Amino acid sequence: MGIMEDNNGGDINNNTDKKQLDAGALFVLKSKGSWIHCGYHLTTSIVAPPLLSLPYAIKYLGWQAGIFCLIIGALVTFYSYNLLSLVLEHHALLGNRQLRFRDMANHILGPKWGRYYVGPIQFMVCYGAVVACTLLGGQCMKAIYILSSPNGNMKLYEFIIIFGGLMLILAQIPSFHSLRYINLISLLLCIAYSACATASSIHIGNSSHEPKDYSLKGEADDKIFGVFNAIAIIATTYGNGIIPEIQATVAAPVKGKMFKGLCMCYTVVLITFFSVGISGYWAFGNKAEGLILTNFVNNGNPLVPKWFVLMTNIFTILQLSAVGVVYLQPTNEVLERTFGDAKSKEFSARNVIPRLISRSLSVIVATTIAAMLPFFGDINALIGAFGFMPLDFILPVVFFNLTFKPSKRSLVFWLNITIATVFSALGVIAAVAAVRQISLDAKTYRLFANV
Repeated sequence: MGIMEDNNGGDINNNTDKKQLDAGALFVLKSKGSWIHCGYHLTTSIVAPPLLSLPYAIKYLGWQAGIFCLIIGALVTFYSYNLLSLVLEHHALLGNRQLRFRDMANHILGPKWGRYYVGPIQFMVCYGAVVACTLLGGQCMKAIYILSSPNGNMKLYEFIIIFGGLMLILAQIPSFHSLRYINLISLLLCIAYSACATASSIHIGNSSHEPKDYSLKGEADDKIFGVFNAIAIIATTYGNGIIPEIQATVAAPVKGKMFKGLCMCYTVVLITFFSVGISGYWAFGNKAEGLILTNFVNNGNPLVPKWFVLMTNIFTILQLSAVGVVYLQPTNEVLERTFGDAKSKEFSARNVIPRLISRSLSVIVATTIAAMLPFFGDINALIGAFGFMPLDFILPVVFFNLTFKPSKRSLVFWLNITIATVFSALGVIAAVAAVRQISLDAKTYRLFANV
């Protein structure tokens, strides 16, 4: 496939006129990466600190159902992301390379779907992930502070603001492709803190003399809703929501590169998700906390060497900053498209000043929301049910069937229909479970609470 080089060094499909590219596509979604860079981006977007909640999810499912859901989540998302990649490759070969999720929806489902459904849902999911990363980063910083100064007076929102300051700096990195080496470090960090979490769980599990309890606790309705909350957590952990934007960073020809990147990513997924989920549940059973790191400290006393807990939290904080910046990219692309000028140079004053202001405001708003709503985890579960389920489990198989039109007698057609149907139902039920959890916890909500 022929390519031409844009004035910023990005490879643009030869059927795409550079003058037709808006500033968001031209400056943020530069197509210059290899499959390895793609693997870095994919790993950072999927293998993130929410995986530390997997033991908590498994405690509502039990051993058999928990491991089964982990396996199904891995298989279905790997399959769905590959289907999405194949659809993107197909349109690229036809001369209509699509750089954004909403572009796919516009082309396959019609303009109203991209503008009023896929676009808003993707923005909500990605910006919600930025807020969640900022909140979790602040909580990890506070955990380090409490270990170092048990009688300290600093509040959670102060740590969230500090973490937001780090995000403010990283958010100015100009393009998605520019994050490739940060995301390589992120890949190493996620392996590091997963190894630390697994080692800590095994150490505590072996040294504890308390009997391990793996029974499912609660009334019948609590158990049922707990199952669907757990499924939503696992689905969100495997969620991505930015596959087209990641594939847009790959230099043409794109054929086969995304599959290699996904294989690299899911190798890390299998190592980290299963080791943390299984070891954490084995060590703590139905006492597993929402974040397994919390189980490593009992009444302010670390159950493993203090330096090991501190190191694990530091690795987690550093990777959270990379994850937050990756999920800022769809927002950056929208801001650049709105305020940037594709006819001016990328680093001209005309583009740098609006970029600096708009991205800074974006991070400040996310930091403010995280500080105000320390219970955002409940809200994020609802966002995951409404967002990650459609974007990662339902739309890929729908796009594939509409694009390639497989025979109704083929296994692929019915497999895709089954996935779309099952996960549509799970998405609705998970949303109901999330709303129920919000209503149960609402009485404890306070703005800027020091939790």
